[in-house]
Amino acid sequence: MNITAIIINAIAIIGLLASFIKDKKKTKKSLKVASKMFIGMLPTVLIIIVIIGLINGFVSPDQISAFIGKQSGIIGVIIIGLVGAVMHIPSIISFPLAASLLEKGASISAVAAFITTLTMIGTITLPLEIKILGKKIALLRNGISFIIAIIIALIMGAIL
Repeated sequence: MNITAIIINAIAIIGLLASFIKDKKKTKKSLKVASKMFIGMLPTVLIIIVIIGLINGFVSPDQISAFIGKQSGIIGVIIIGLVGAVMHIPSIISFPLAASLLEKGASISAVAAFITTLTMIGTITLPLEIKILGKKIALLRNGISFIIAIIIALIMGAIL
């Protein structure tokens, strides 16, 4: 276990103990809510673990590098950006998948595009956005968000 994980866990334990001291009833209620949320997220987490396992098992680093590596250029960044825009998973769960892609040869720009579009684009929520904002504004917001996400990814790739 690295020092960062130890520090984060220590802070969490100290916060939990402080919460218990202040109000045991609210703390227990919060832990129940957190447990229910964790159980609700568990299927998604398991699916991501399976996806990472399949990527690691069946997709070679050469294939990932060719598809979304540095040599794929802006086309690879746009393709993985589209994948991120379509996927509907919590962004916190996407980080292990992104790390796996980086380890397999994906470029920083591609991974940045994946995570940024995943969080900025609402493909799954588009019908709700259209209902609330109207079709023109919802499509405009998503289109501009996609362009900005790709620009962010390309800048990150150039800097890092």
